[in-house]
Amino acid sequence: MDVHGGEGYICALIRLHMITTEPKIAVHPIERSRLPETDLANLKFGRVFTDHMFVMDYQDGAWERPRIVPFGDEELSPATLVLHYAQTIFEGMKAYRNERGEVALFRADANIARMNRSAKRMCMPEIPEDLFLEGLKELVRMDAGWVPEGDDGALYIRPFMYAEDEYIGVKPSDGYRFAIFICPVRAYYQEPLKVRIELEYSRAFPGGTGEVKCGGNYAGGLYPSKMGQNDGYHQLLWTDAMEHKYIEESGTMNVFFILDGVLTTPSLDGTILPGITRDSILKIAREKGMPVEERKVTVEEVVSGVRNGRLTAAFGAGTAATIAPIAVIGYNGEDLQLPAVDEDSEVMKIGVMLDDIRRGRVADTYSWVVKAS
Repeated sequence: MDVHGGEGYICALIRLHMITTEPKIAVHPIERSRLPETDLANLKFGRVFTDHMFVMDYQDGAWERPRIVPFGDEELSPATLVLHYAQTIFEGMKAYRNERGEVALFRADANIARMNRSAKRMCMPEIPEDLFLEGLKELVRMDAGWVPEGDDGALYIRPFMYAEDEYIGVKPSDGYRFAIFICPVRAYYQEPLKVRIELEYSRAFPGGTGEVKCGGNYAGGLYPSKMGQNDGYHQLLWTDAMEHKYIEESGTMNVFFILDGVLTTPSLDGTILPGITRDSILKIAREKGMPVEERKVTVEEVVSGVRNGRLTAAFGAGTAATIAPIAVIGYNGEDLQLPAVDEDSEVMKIGVMLDDIRRGRVADTYSWVVKAS
């Protein structure tokens, strides 16, 4: 036998093992839970956090030190790159308690895949999907007791990644921090929405970052959104940046219209975030035989559709918002009133179908639900 050749083969196997074997997750549980003194019946969305978080770091070209630790503050240098150039991405996911009392994740694989697409666009390292899911499931298992009771109770899960280098030159970071924390939540919106069609400011541009979930997309929309809120609107309906002729999405949601009995949503043309809830709705609607169209939706047909009765319903869809009926669409100073949404409406039926799958009331024929506890 060629001894040196044999040693080379063994060394190659060791290197392959180091590349393909993910590091073990270290668990450091909190000494005393904050759950007993937390009022889960009265929650402000995104203000209350569970006991633990998952953290790992990217250094020297590899992810290292995956760990679950007590939820706590991050300490950053003033020169941390993310604070200057917004190299940061995030996701929004949810876990639900099902009819058997188990806590389950909804479409976690789709969120993980979307986060890695965001990472690629923002020149950040992708996260190993198996390690992401393993850390997420362990974190949810540890904090499963934080799921609020009731049909609107859930755990909102926020994975995020940011550039960690202490350097203010304009370049991609070499080091990154990835973390996941959890919020117990109830409904994001408590009433049907009043939205305004935005015809001056833009959320996204062709060739930009509109189709990924990066922090800068949201920062750029805060000022016009605040102006809309000052005028009594919950959210804006963003339009395309080139002509302001086509509806794109809303502030925290994709948007749907029922036009001439057809479930209609703007097509994904590179400036719209491909929502997981959006995709779920389209799959369910098609399976149930509902007429569905993904296409460019003009401002004119939405406005005229409300006025002449062809547009019978509109709603937003997203992980945080789930299904959010729209009651009023503002356009050029005029408020256009949509028909009231009742329990028999298509909008509510879609919401029920989604929730039945999430909570295990019907068979999950899509393999969307993954048990965590």
